[in-house]
Amino acid sequence: MSLIPIAVAVLVAYSIINYAVNLRYHVNEAKRSGLPYVVTPCSPFWLPWQVSHKLWVPIIKLFPKSWWDGWLEIMIPNFAYRTRHDWFAKLGESFLVVSPNRLVMMTDNAETIRTITLKREQFPKWTAVYNILRMFGENVLTTEGSVWRMHRKVTSASFNERNAALVFREAIAQTQGMLRMWTGPTGTRTEPLKSLQHDTMKLALNIISYVGFGMRLLWPGEAHPAGTDPKIVKYGSHKPSDGHQLSFTDTMEILLHYLLLLLIIPRWILRLIPSKKVKQAVLSYDEYVTYMNELLDEKIEEARKGEHAEGMDLMGQLAKSCFGTDNKDATLTREEIIGNAFIMFVAGHETTANAIHFTIIYLATHPEAQRRMQKDIDDILGNQDPKDWDYDSLVNPMTASMIGAAMYETLRLVPAVSEIPKKISPDADESFVMDGTRYVIPKDTGISLVTVSTHVNPRYWPTRPSKITPGKSNILDYDPSRWFLTKEKQDGQGSESVAGADSEDFGGFQGSDINAQLFKPERGSYIPFSDGARSCLGRRIAVVEIIAALAVIFRSYSIELAVDEWATPEQVDKMSRDERAEVYKKAQDKSLWTVGQASTRLTLNLHDGMHVPVRIAKRGEEKFVDWVDKE
Repeated sequence: MSLIPIAVAVLVAYSIINYAVNLRYHVNEAKRSGLPYVVTPCSPFWLPWQVSHKLWVPIIKLFPKSWWDGWLEIMIPNFAYRTRHDWFAKLGESFLVVSPNRLVMMTDNAETIRTITLKREQFPKWTAVYNILRMFGENVLTTEGSVWRMHRKVTSASFNERNAALVFREAIAQTQGMLRMWTGPTGTRTEPLKSLQHDTMKLALNIISYVGFGMRLLWPGEAHPAGTDPKIVKYGSHKPSDGHQLSFTDTMEILLHYLLLLLIIPRWILRLIPSKKVKQAVLSYDEYVTYMNELLDEKIEEARKGEHAEGMDLMGQLAKSCFGTDNKDATLTREEIIGNAFIMFVAGHETTANAIHFTIIYLATHPEAQRRMQKDIDDILGNQDPKDWDYDSLVNPMTASMIGAAMYETLRLVPAVSEIPKKISPDADESFVMDGTRYVIPKDTGISLVTVSTHVNPRYWPTRPSKITPGKSNILDYDPSRWFLTKEKQDGQGSESVAGADSEDFGGFQGSDINAQLFKPERGSYIPFSDGARSCLGRRIAVVEIIAALAVIFRSYSIELAVDEWATPEQVDKMSRDERAEVYKKAQDKSLWTVGQASTRLTLNLHDGMHVPVRIAKRGEEKFVDWVDKE
């Protein structure tokens, strides 16, 4: 027993010495890089810190402010979304966070970002960050090198303009279904809509389920017509199919709701927890695996028969490339196919849903932008029935209009992810040039391309005086009109070429994310879909889906912020215009504050029940947005 205190003392001494040695080593490496740096007691990305930081931050703040003022804010999760460009303005557009754990470079410099994104071999994906997304199998997001090439080649085949047109058509149909759910048979709704985030999630899930997997999911009150293919009924029914405890719709909604829990905590532990919600989460996981294996079996059978379903048919394409008649050897395993299907479900619905959700909120908060978008919708689409909208003739005018600008501006302020992880190989240092100076990034350094800061770096964006914050520019404001200011900033842009950039075609959409008629940010300054070889495969699909949904909604309806917190509908009816403006201003302020509370779990979104209530009104029957903020 007497040896135990000695062993503990030795262990503590070793830990302290190891901590100090590692910290000193990383500080010296940071000095060698030439970059400014901040020293922190542990890495902000260290999982134990991220999980427990709410316990430690109040304790740390008990010490004199001078002890922690220069580093604590950087360590608090979501600091970049809260502080935007502030820390970069203070320290430099690329700086190192130094801890005993490792070095991490954070940057919101466009030149640096395009160097990193366009040189995949030298700056690979920091795949360790995505370990939890290997739950169903390796996939295009969690792999690198030759394995990633294989995944990319197999998964990219379905992302083309023909399938983008199908997404456009399906987004129109599904958005009409959402509107019917909102407004009922009368086409009107009097009560506030508090489920906007949930409903846009379901909208995007329904779209990706059909165009990507051939599953026709239904809105409440809908039913499959007689004679529908039994396979479609199986996955689209509100009732569990044979051998299942949950319908596929319920499976996906529960799985995605509890996804973070399922990703972080081992399932064998979850199965021991006597909580009804946890048991539902585990059941959704089991049901998803079963459904996906059944679907894959069906797709393999179709591939071997030479059959092909309508649409992108991601699962069918994967099955065909791996188990079809032309392939004697499977390229991907069953687990990898299901892993990629899972990533396509998550990436194909949550990111797009977030963009639609926040764009609707922003347009309700900024009526002037909503009115201008509705004018463009009227000019481009007229009285044409949405089912007759032609993708080929409309997609460019729509993305070049206020519809596209509203979407681009949302993705500027609230991109799907606040940071994009990259890294340096553990074998050798890498260098890059920023504003004419060459810097060295030590080997094995993590890299964070800070999207939410880059998107508001004032050196890259046209600005005007803010209407919200007197004395400030509108760089942090939602102002889609900035996308029509095409000349001033672009004249000052230098060369965007990167020596040694990837030249290989890795598949997927090759065009620009932004319509050529709008403001074109310097490459690297606008990366909602990342850039280069590792950019989002589905970015064209996402753009098409978002503009179609917005056009359908705002063609016939306006969205207003609900003011019920401050006045009843009856009170509003009796108000003068000045009184209405005053109460709507309160709703606008609350809306902007709420959006400012967004945080990243898997994606940047509102969590823990936070929401912005809105009202949907037929055009011509608005109470606020047809006149508020008119100049």
